[in-house]
Amino acid sequence: MKSLKPSHRDKIRYLLVKGKDANKDNIEKTILEFLGILGYANAGVNFIKKNKDSLIVTVNRKSLDKIRTSFLLSEKDINIAIVSGSIKNLKSRKI
Repeated sequence: MKSLKPSHRDKIRYLLVKGKDANKDNIEKTILEFLGILGYANAGVNFIKKNKDSLIVTVNRKSLDKIRTSFLLSEKDINIAIVSGSIKNLKSRKI
C-alpha cells in the first residue's frame, strides 16, 4: 500500500496527561461527556504509553482546544502537563 502524502496525513499533537484520575477509562469518559461520539471520533484520540503517574495521548491538532476544555470542565483530577508536536520532544521535556 502506498503511503499518504504529508499534506493528507492527520496533524497530531502529543499530550502528557497527569493527575490522580489520569487513566484510559476516565479520559475516554470525560471526552465523550463533553464532545460526544462524533467529536471523539474527529479528535482521533489514541493512547500511546502509560507510566505510573502519567499517560501519553495523541489528538488531532484541530481538536486540541476542545480536549483541553473537556478536562477543565470535568470534576476529575486530569491535567495536561505538556503539549508537543513530536513524541521525541515530549519525552525530552518530561517533568
